[in-house]
Amino acid sequence: MKRTEKITEYGFFNIDKPSGLTSSTVVNKCKWLAGVPCGHMGTLDPLASGVLPVGVGNATRLFDYFLDKDKEYIAEFTFGVYADTLDSTVELTKTGRVPTAAEITAVLPDFKGEQLQMPPKYSAKSVNGRRGYELARAGVEFELQPKKVRIDGVELLEQITDDVFRFKIRCGGGTYIRSIARDIAEKLDTFAVMSALRRTQSGVFTLDKALPYAELEKDPTVEDLKAFLIPTESVLPFETLALVGYVERRFFNGLAVETEKKDGLYKVYKDGAFYGVAEVKDGKAKAKTKLC
Repeated sequence: MKRTEKITEYGFFNIDKPSGLTSSTVVNKCKWLAGVPCGHMGTLDPLASGVLPVGVGNATRLFDYFLDKDKEYIAEFTFGVYADTLDSTVELTKTGRVPTAAEITAVLPDFKGEQLQMPPKYSAKSVNGRRGYELARAGVEFELQPKKVRIDGVELLEQITDDVFRFKIRCGGGTYIRSIARDIAEKLDTFAVMSALRRTQSGVFTLDKALPYAELEKDPTVEDLKAFLIPTESVLPFETLALVGYVERRFFNGLAVETEKKDGLYKVYKDGAFYGVAEVKDGKAKAKTKLC
């Protein structure tokens, strides 16, 4: 049934995605409830749960400002088993030994800092216009290129069972947690898969303030949705660029204006409402991304 109402504000929903759902399913639910275009900022695999920021309406225009945001995960890796998907969503092959907690801890410092990481073949990486997972499922042979990622820390939290270990991982955007499981195991001459994953932070969005997806399944009204909407300007870590008089008029007519602000990005308001993002370069400010 199509909704006749739509949300007129724009901003973000911080959704706690459950395991078993695709990120697209969550976004489509938000889109139906809000009655406006929506989009997520950084997909979560169906196996994974946790923080999924969803842009609502014109807030989706700001996604580029969140590409390299800090992320934090709680992950479980099962050692001594192999799967070409690098996770436990398929049948696993027991093919290696299970290392000790001490052995795992000893190699974790190798996974801190900027490094080249090979993405999983079963990923959304594009190869000649097709997704890696599509080619892999079709049995097509292909090669992916390693990409530079930033890993701020991998900490072993506990050993859950004989072969399952739980980790806390802090990293930059675009890091594949499944690849970390594979690479830790390779250091120890064995195999491992990701068997559980929960994202606890994505930039300014944290799990303790996330809205359970079950709340969306109750089909809240548009008026109720507004209580869940996070204002766009509150999640942008930029200072405000003040504009007055003649300078203000020139700026909102699309012209570059003189400013004493240092180079960088700034929030801009018009008539008290958030207008968008301005860029200052070489002493001049100009609108970069408009939301209205």
